[in-house]
Amino acid sequence: MSVALVRATLRGRSDGNPSKSYKREQARISRRRLYPLTVFYTVYAAAALILTLRAAHPWVAVIFFLAGLPIWTLVEYVFHRFVLHGRFPPGKGLIRRFAHERLDPLHWEHHERPLDGMHISGELKDLLPLFGVAAPASFLFPIYTFPVLLAAVVLGYVAEEWTHHCIHFYNFRNPYFRYLKRYHLYHHTRQGMEMGYGITSGLWDVVFNTRYTHAARQALFGRSET
Repeated sequence: MSVALVRATLRGRSDGNPSKSYKREQARISRRRLYPLTVFYTVYAAAALILTLRAAHPWVAVIFFLAGLPIWTLVEYVFHRFVLHGRFPPGKGLIRRFAHERLDPLHWEHHERPLDGMHISGELKDLLPLFGVAAPASFLFPIYTFPVLLAAVVLGYVAEEWTHHCIHFYNFRNPYFRYLKRYHLYHHTRQGMEMGYGITSGLWDVVFNTRYTHAARQALFGRSET
């Protein structure tokens, strides 16, 4: 795969619709979908942290909180690869019907229209049922353990949603952001769709052997990338 081919493909994907007004409007739509999610999970995480740090064993709480951040990157990878890129055939039963009707279209529209603001970001309702189970269950354990770990996980989710939003709509000079942008936009190409499931980190693609080919990495990041 040539350097020119990869870079040309990325330019086509990142440009999307050539109309700047269209892109700005879709960015506004995407941001509006993110505000409720951001407020809800940030308030929850802040409340959990305040309660935790005022309870016993604050240093244990700090360790669990820090552990929650890399755990989120694993959740991000697994959900993106096996749920968002999964295929759920129709069938009888509530779970199979929900998977086919709600999960199947959740991500494929984003790949078809990568600048469509209705499909860039998640909404609060998307993971709220899962959170409604996970949050009470976490309080079966001491507050300085799993409740604070969950707080870090949901903050990681918020950060990932905003990172994904920015990757599609903005350009920053930060080297790590530029790396993430190239990494993710190549995932939107035909050649990269079955690889590169990490959004905030490429670590789990290395672990689970879904890393881009050496030739693609050279074209994306230069000859220093191995």
